[in-house]
Amino acid sequence: MKFNYQARTQDGQVQGGVVEASSREVAIGLLQKQDLYVTVLEEISKPPIYAKRITIFETISRKDVVLFSRQLSIMFKSKVPLVEALQVLGEQNQNPDLKDKILTISEEVEGGTVLSTALAQHPKLFSSFYIAMVKAGEASGKLSESLNYLADHLEREYHLMSKIKGAMVYPILILLFAIMVVIVMVFFVIPNLTKVLEETGQEMPFITSIVISFTEFVKKWFWLGLIISLAFIFYIIRYYRSKGGKRFFDGLFLKTPSLGSFLKMLYLSRFAENLSTLISGGLPIAQSLDITADIIGNSVYREVIFNAREGVKKGDSVSSVLRLAPEIFPPMFCQMVLVGEKTGTLDRSLMDMVDFYQKETERMVETMLSVLEPAMIMFLGVVVGGLMFAILTPLYKMMSF
Repeated sequence: MKFNYQARTQDGQVQGGVVEASSREVAIGLLQKQDLYVTVLEEISKPPIYAKRITIFETISRKDVVLFSRQLSIMFKSKVPLVEALQVLGEQNQNPDLKDKILTISEEVEGGTVLSTALAQHPKLFSSFYIAMVKAGEASGKLSESLNYLADHLEREYHLMSKIKGAMVYPILILLFAIMVVIVMVFFVIPNLTKVLEETGQEMPFITSIVISFTEFVKKWFWLGLIISLAFIFYIIRYYRSKGGKRFFDGLFLKTPSLGSFLKMLYLSRFAENLSTLISGGLPIAQSLDITADIIGNSVYREVIFNAREGVKKGDSVSSVLRLAPEIFPPMFCQMVLVGEKTGTLDRSLMDMVDFYQKETERMVETMLSVLEPAMIMFLGVVVGGLMFAILTPLYKMMSF
């Protein structure tokens, strides 16, 4: 928000201008820091609707947050004052939405708010994990190190997720292409060829009759199938968002062959890295487990991690509680945690596991992709080839006579 202000200096001179701040209190605080006694402060009226910036298409990506975190870490490590670093990062940012939020955070910090509290005002942008790391750095006086840990963690997680998403692009494109080919054949190619076959009056092969009947059924009831499909997808999404639905699907995915093994490696890597980063930042193990459970992304793992937190509060070791769930925490993982607890290097032991599981995850992605790509091409060939074979076989027979 922008405010018109009128104030007096210590010499009694009248001074006026415009100040930008997130609230009236912050604006007054900024002016008082300049040794000004505010006499008038009025918010500038909002511009008409046609002059407002369209923000519907403006989004803040994970990459934007990663870049902001790394730049803030570097500037703070270089002894640049926090407020000045935030102002510079805000002014140079190309994303208008993120720019506004960074400048708002800068104003709040300049007004006396601690960084973690200012960041917590934007929960959709900064997770509980992010806030906890910053808060731990503030409490221990090692904010620079906490920001560096945080930037390293976000970069590793971003690169892993980018690699997984990138690996899925090609199979998805093949699947979409197959769907488009089938639609074109069902609604345009096969009906025209069917007319030619019907004009010949010859008896249709069994497979050709099935394809023609299927095509006519799809054309006639396409709208009903679309409505039922959309309703089913809507129901599944809604059920998945419920507590019971998420628990059911999370457990189902973990039991699915191949996919379950991949997801377990992904969750183990995420759990180990988040817990290691939080412990390295100075947070107690119980609190670190509490935060990690909320951001793990799987309700089955979440329940086990919460049990581990309760066990730690009672005096149990983390490894002893994790051993109770061998189906999701393998013995090797629990043994590494036990070694870390005994030697007092739990954060390093966890990071060793992160390196191992990330490499295994990348290897599995490459293996799955090497199998999935030819499988999708074969699927496309079978579908299109099967349809063409069913229609062209009677035409070929007709031309042979």
